[in-house]
Amino acid sequence: MLGGTYLAVWGVSQLGTGPLSDRVGRQPLIAGGLWLQALGIALLGMLADSSGCIVAVVLMGLGTGMAYPALLAAVSDRAHPSWRASALGVYRVWRDGGYAAGALLAGLLSDWLGVPAAIVVIAALTAVSGTAVIAHRRVTMPAPR
Repeated sequence: MLGGTYLAVWGVSQLGTGPLSDRVGRQPLIAGGLWLQALGIALLGMLADSSGCIVAVVLMGLGTGMAYPALLAAVSDRAHPSWRASALGVYRVWRDGGYAAGALLAGLLSDWLGVPAAIVVIAALTAVSGTAVIAHRRVTMPAPR
């Protein structure tokens, strides 16, 4: 049920967040989505009851629904139409490779530190990723006048 809830929230929410990223920009949705995912991951590690876990996966689904379409759009924004499909393919290889590396890291951390600590580390890494998106914007975007 938790996995289905996560996927349903992700799928439905991205119907609105994809077009929203055209209006508000990609970075706020990517960073905000990563932060919501981090909060959901952290809550999943802290809450043992089923209603708490539902709240956690809803937050994770909303975060993914914010970040995923905006990430795809950001790649498409930068890629010329003649090589856009290849750019999206390269993005997907790295993204999917990140899932595999993340699973290995989580498993190693679980063996080394225990499951609760591994969840905290993964939540922290996800939050740091959202912060890096915003920090990158400050470095690369000109200051407002």
